[in-house]
Amino acid sequence: DPSFRVSTDSESGQTILKGMGELHLEIKVDILRRTYKVEANIGAPQVAYRETLTKTVEIDYTHKKQTGGSGQFARVKIVFEPQEAGKGYEFTNEIVGGAVPREYVPGVEKGLAAQKEQGVLAGFPLIDFKASLVDGAYHEVDSNVLTFEIAARAAFRELKEKKAVKLLEPIMKVEVVTPEDWVGSVIGDLNSRRGQIQGQDMRGNATVINAMVPLANMFGYVNTLRSMTQGRASYSMVFDHYEQVPNSVADEIIKKNA
Repeated sequence: DPSFRVSTDSESGQTILKGMGELHLEIKVDILRRTYKVEANIGAPQVAYRETLTKTVEIDYTHKKQTGGSGQFARVKIVFEPQEAGKGYEFTNEIVGGAVPREYVPGVEKGLAAQKEQGVLAGFPLIDFKASLVDGAYHEVDSNVLTFEIAARAAFRELKEKKAVKLLEPIMKVEVVTPEDWVGSVIGDLNSRRGQIQGQDMRGNATVINAMVPLANMFGYVNTLRSMTQGRASYSMVFDHYEQVPNSVADEIIKKNA
């Protein structure tokens, strides 16, 4: 099943199951219990939000630490730029003249790569952006790959202070097939779930309603649809794209995951 993924959260030790929706995950859990006799505590499904940049930001950060023995020093100046959706993450080293020695650049790259997976707003990965190392400084004794990794991580976290990051949510392409009698109720319910109706057409005696709905609002939909249409309507949904979360909803998500 190529659409099913399993990973372990290194911090909590929990096993994370990732699938195409509530029903998909319920079936996998059922297989786990009935076929493999594994009794597991299952948490509520979580939405895979993402974060992305809203504007280009330049961050100049200096990491300095002086302890008894040798100290730690690294300065990085990084330009973060948003990229178009689906472009992914890109790192470039634009330093000329040795402001940051070549052997320390992998530290910057590693720090950014690790930090982007944790995001800055609510712990979700930051996607579709470019980070360019444009300047920096080092110390002959107190600098090494690790100090530059620490500096890069801290510079990344400063994106939050610059208010340059927004939250994205997965939008699902939903198709509901229903007898004509319940078309009004189905459309009304989809609208109440922040859905956008794309259109409707006929398929035999049934009406097909197409809509774009945030995944966060589709939990429990199968039961609602059944009870609303006396079990005569069915639906399917697939992931379509990521879209910015409305501010009021985003504040709630950030508070919950902070």
